[in-house]
Amino acid sequence: MKKILQILLLSIGLTGCSSLVLEPVSSSQDEAQRILSLGLTHAENLIEASKLKDNHSVTVVTGQLIKAENDKNKAVIDKVNISIYAENVKVISGDSEVKFEGLQMSESKRVGMLDEFDYQDYFLKGLKDKNTGLIQHQLHLALKYTWSQRKNYSSASFCDVWQGCKNEEKIGITLISSNASACTPTDCDYTEIMELNLSDDFLRDNMEEGFSVSFNSKKSSNKITIASDYLKGYLKIAN
Repeated sequence: MKKILQILLLSIGLTGCSSLVLEPVSSSQDEAQRILSLGLTHAENLIEASKLKDNHSVTVVTGQLIKAENDKNKAVIDKVNISIYAENVKVISGDSEVKFEGLQMSESKRVGMLDEFDYQDYFLKGLKDKNTGLIQHQLHLALKYTWSQRKNYSSASFCDVWQGCKNEEKIGITLISSNASACTPTDCDYTEIMELNLSDDFLRDNMEEGFSVSFNSKKSSNKITIASDYLKGYLKIAN
């Protein structure tokens, strides 16, 4: 009898549970999208987020709203930069080919413990065959430095975002020129100009993230980064 009563009570409890309707729980992402769809200003979005029922939701949704605002602002800046880079691509059209030359970028890299710098001038360039439509690109780099001897850059390697550049496969480069000037008994001012061939497919595959390349000698290496907006602006013209 006692066992039957226990079964009866358990059945009544299960029946009661089955009659409950669970309210759908909106994820933080859904809440953020709901607020963004209201068409409010960023400040007003944050006020809406502060009205959520618990502090955890407020914190998470606020973070997503701030990220969305930052992404929107970055997209606006990138669009302006892409337009500027595209406007500065030089185009030279010949009888059988078209040459493209992107805007030159200049950077300095501090080396050693003293105020010594490597100076890096680089840009993308391309050559399109009018008859076949094929286009080949190069990353053109001029390295300027003052040192006791020439560094003799001889290879390049693409950099992995996680692993860096050192363990990547070495690729051959084309040395355009190598000059020394203003020599003293201890050092000279050196300029090494080189190019790395890049396929059109490679550039287009990396349009969204950009890419980095390390130019290597036995004595040092120099990392060059082509940003996404620069690459998009160049390819907008070089096609």
